[in-house]
Amino acid sequence: MRIVMKFGGTSVKDGSSILHCAKLVKRYVNDNEVVVVVSAMASVTDALLNIAEKCCVERARGQIKLFIADMMKRHYEAVEIAVKSEEIKNKVYATLGSLFDELEKVLLGISYLGELTNRSRDYILSFGERLLAPIFSACLISLGVNSVALTGGEAGIITDRNFGRARPLPKAYQLIRNRIEPLIKINKIVPVITGFIGTTEDGIITTLGRGGSDLTATLIASAIDADEVWLWKEVDGIMTADPKIVPNARVIPQISYQEAMELSHFGAKILHPKALDPVIKKKIPVRIKNTFNPDAEGTVICESTESTSDIVKALSLIEKVAIVNVSGAGFDFAEIMAKVFRRLANAKVNVIMVAQSSSELNLSIVIEKSDLPRALEALEDLNGENVKIDKIDDVAVVSAVGAGMAGTPGVAGRIFSALGKKGINVIMISQSCSEYNVSFAVKRDEGREAVRVIHDEFKLGG
Repeated sequence: MRIVMKFGGTSVKDGSSILHCAKLVKRYVNDNEVVVVVSAMASVTDALLNIAEKCCVERARGQIKLFIADMMKRHYEAVEIAVKSEEIKNKVYATLGSLFDELEKVLLGISYLGELTNRSRDYILSFGERLLAPIFSACLISLGVNSVALTGGEAGIITDRNFGRARPLPKAYQLIRNRIEPLIKINKIVPVITGFIGTTEDGIITTLGRGGSDLTATLIASAIDADEVWLWKEVDGIMTADPKIVPNARVIPQISYQEAMELSHFGAKILHPKALDPVIKKKIPVRIKNTFNPDAEGTVICESTESTSDIVKALSLIEKVAIVNVSGAGFDFAEIMAKVFRRLANAKVNVIMVAQSSSELNLSIVIEKSDLPRALEALEDLNGENVKIDKIDDVAVVSAVGAGMAGTPGVAGRIFSALGKKGINVIMISQSCSEYNVSFAVKRDEGREAVRVIHDEFKLGG
C-alpha cells in the first residue's frame, strides 16, 4: 500500500511523543510506501503568533531573546530524547540553529517596523513545522528508516498569494508527484514534509490556514495516488459529538465524504474543512486513527457508507461566531445580496451560514467572531436610510449531520420540538439542499445544552 500519514497536534508535544510516532511509521514501512506529514509541536504555532503580535504592538525586543531561548530548549530537549545517534543529533542541531537565527532576525524586524503583514505572519508561523520536520526525520533515521525532511515548497506545494488561507495551484499536483514519487518508489525514502505551509511560484512562504496539515496530507495523497490517508489524532475517530460536551458520545466506524465535510465546516475540529477536496475525485479513503491507541480501527471517511438506521449521525458546535443582519425594504433584493457578499469576499470574511427572507430584505449571515470587525467595516457604506446593518455576537451554531436525513420527513420538527421542550430558543435556521444537515443558531450559553438535547433525542450515545 501507499500511505500518507499525518502527525501533529497535542500528540506531538515532546521528544517521547516524537519517538512514539516515528516507531508507528517504522511499523508500516517494510510492507508499504509511506509519506509523513507533520504539524508543529503542540502549542508552538500559538506561541509564534503570540510573540509576533507582541513584537508588532509592544516592540517587545526584550521578550524575543527569552522566547527564542524557550523554543530552543524545548526543541533541543526533544532531539535529545528522540534521536540516539550523536552524529545525527549534531546535524539536526545545526539545522535548528540556522532556523532559530532566522526566526530571531524576523521577529526583531517586525519589532523595529511595528508592522505585521499577512505575508510576514505566514513566514513566522511556518517555523513550527520547519523545526519539527528535521527532528522527526532524524528520529526515523536513528531507528534505521531512510528519511529526508522537506518543506511544503520543496515537496511541490505551490499556492496562490492569499496569505493565511492560501490554496494550492492546479500545477502543484504534478510538481508533488515529480518530487515525491522517486523518493518513495525508487529510493525507498520516507519523506517527512512540513504540513500547513507552501510557497508561491516565486518562493514566498504561505500557509493553508489553521489545521492545514490535514489538507497537505490529502493533497499529497491525491498527487501520488495513495491508497489511503491516515490522520493520526488524539481520539479513536470521529465521534457522534464532542465527548467533552456529551460524555456518552461514541466513535462512528464509517462516514461519507459529504457527511465529514459538513461536520468539519460546522465546527468539528477533527478535520480541516477543505481537507477532503483533493481525495474525493480519486476516491481515496481517509482514516482517522488514535496515536495512542494505534490498533483501534478508527473512522474511515470514504465515498459512501454502509446502510445505517442512524438518521442523524453526528453533531457539531461552533461557539466563536457572530451574526451580521442586513435588513430593509423597497429596493432590489438580489442587488443588495450581491453587494454584501462581494464586500465580504474582498475583506476575506469566511461565511459559515446564511438565511434570508425576500418578502422584505432580511439577510442573516453567520461568520467567525474574529471576522466581525472586518465584516462591519466592509458593509459600513451600505448602512443608511433604507438598509440597516446590525450584529448579534453572543451566538453559537449547532449542526446535525447525517445522510439518513435525506428523504426522512420530520427530522427538523423533532430537533426543534426537543429544543423547545428544554426552553432553548432558535435564533436562525439553515438547511442544505442535500438534506445532509440542519444547522441553527442559539445563544452562546445554550449551545452545549442544545447539542446534548439533540444527541439524546436521536439516541446517538454508546
